[in-house]
Amino acid sequence: MVDILGKPFDNARGRKLVATEFLRLGLKVDGKAKVYVGQIEVPPAKIGRALGVDRRVVIETARAIAADDRLLHIFYKLEPRAFMGNAARELGFDTIEIKADPKKSGIVAAVTKVLADEGVMIRQIISDDPDLFPNPVLTIIVNGKVSAKTIKLLKSLKFATEISIK
Repeated sequence: MVDILGKPFDNARGRKLVATEFLRLGLKVDGKAKVYVGQIEVPPAKIGRALGVDRRVVIETARAIAADDRLLHIFYKLEPRAFMGNAARELGFDTIEIKADPKKSGIVAAVTKVLADEGVMIRQIISDDPDLFPNPVLTIIVNGKVSAKTIKLLKSLKFATEISIK
């Protein structure tokens, strides 16, 4: 996925870092090189401070994106999403985290089949992009608590290197 950033960021480590974070966080860039979380404009200085780069690097990154039609079409369509995983327990939900080889197919299908067969309702499912997250995790937030039987069935799946319930 990071390959889509292309030439504007090949030799600019700071700008590549900023653009990658825009992708990870779903930050939108418009044709005027303004950065948004949803409809809320985010000042470059705040982004720079959070990422440990100068605000000018953030501005240059947004300008490079706005100047490239292909990148602008991608970044203009990005949206942030609420991730409930860290707050699930307080909401009365369990979180299932699965680490597996992200290049294998059928992981989501196998896990959701087990959950469906056990009558577990999924509230949210997030699969980290392995190009954006060095240690990708499949996170599933489910209604209520996961039974011991369901946990055992999930742990029997061959592809998982680690399964945890939070």
